[in-house]
Amino acid sequence: MQKIVTITLNPALDKSTTTQRVVHEKKIRCDVPRYEPGGGGINVSRAIKKLGGESCAWFLSGGPSGERLEELLHEEGVHFWAAKAKNWTRENLMVYEAATGEQYRFGMPGPHVEEPEWRQFIDKLEQTEELPEYVVASGSLPPGVPEDFYYQLAVVAHKRGFKLIVDTSGDALMKAAGEGLYLIKPNLGELAGLAGKEHITAMEQEDIARKVLSDGKCEVLVVSLGPRGAMLATKEGIHYVVSPTVKQLSAVGAGDSMVGGMVLSLLKGCSMLDVVRFGVAAGTACTMTPGSELCRREDTEEIYKWLQEHG
Repeated sequence: MQKIVTITLNPALDKSTTTQRVVHEKKIRCDVPRYEPGGGGINVSRAIKKLGGESCAWFLSGGPSGERLEELLHEEGVHFWAAKAKNWTRENLMVYEAATGEQYRFGMPGPHVEEPEWRQFIDKLEQTEELPEYVVASGSLPPGVPEDFYYQLAVVAHKRGFKLIVDTSGDALMKAAGEGLYLIKPNLGELAGLAGKEHITAMEQEDIARKVLSDGKCEVLVVSLGPRGAMLATKEGIHYVVSPTVKQLSAVGAGDSMVGGMVLSLLKGCSMLDVVRFGVAAGTACTMTPGSELCRREDTEEIYKWLQEHG
């Protein structure tokens, strides 16, 4: 058992290609497509691997698309456990328009998942003798999976003593918060939802972060501020990590890279501020890569050093 496990119930086989221009009602000729494994937790595991760490990605895999996803992870050297599903793993499509530099991202819905399929993950965590130290549950939930799935994981985490990190949104996040969660990484919109509001201002965010902690929704709150970095809130106080200005090529996978950087730093025993610095460094490094490529280790370490010197 790896010390870090990621869980993805709605993985994807990501297909990307390039065309000169996207024109409606015309046959659009594209370059040879590139295939990559995708989905929240899977990308977290891939980012951890790129940063020099190890984890085990747990995910549902169905049909030929699921088999191809497994092959790609094997090629990247990512450890995984693929729980079999009856329906095919979804595929996503990203098209880069060379004439304008614009990206078109087409996300497909996940397949319907039966209860015995999603319950495999909870049963495995309840029954395994050798527990991971950190479990990262990330991404959307496909049809058929109850909205309280992450809450059910949190109950197991509370009972068995591993640290659960949840990175999701909407009702799945709302239902999970408050039961055994170690860390959550909402953006400002999701933070507003946790406080029962539609919108929050910069003047409110610190007070709301304190309330989220005092209400017991999590132990550590890291609020993603996009290009501005992140806000760290713990019972010890609130700190900001401001990203350096870089040439951004694509924001795809930045959030997953950030989570991968943070959990890897947590495993190394870094201070919480350095955990967020390394996470912001990984997320920022990801924006420097084209298409759906994740963070690069050398970029991440260079940005992290800068953040330590200037933060």
